[in-house]
Amino acid sequence: MAPLSAMVDTGSIHSMVPESLLSRLGLAAHERLSYSLADGREVEYGYGIARFAIDGREFPCPVIFGPEEEALLGATTLEIFNLAVDPIGQQLLPAQYRARPV
Repeated sequence: MAPLSAMVDTGSIHSMVPESLLSRLGLAAHERLSYSLADGREVEYGYGIARFAIDGREFPCPVIFGPEEEALLGATTLEIFNLAVDPIGQQLLPAQYRARPV
């Protein structure tokens, strides 16, 4: 594990970590995939699985092997950790789900 500050991006499906950091941790991409960026550009990045730790909990999560300046916490990682975004308090909170009758 290596500490990393990342921006939470609920519009990003997967989390993105700099490829150089993932390589230093001994991780390699399983494959390369094409991604559409918010500005409309198409880019290709490595894709794999990395172990994430948040608040003392650890889970394997999908990860994009990104450029040096990019560290994003995406929607699948938030779901795996059962976290929701509090935009006012700028924090992550346990997600609360309510059962609804069908």
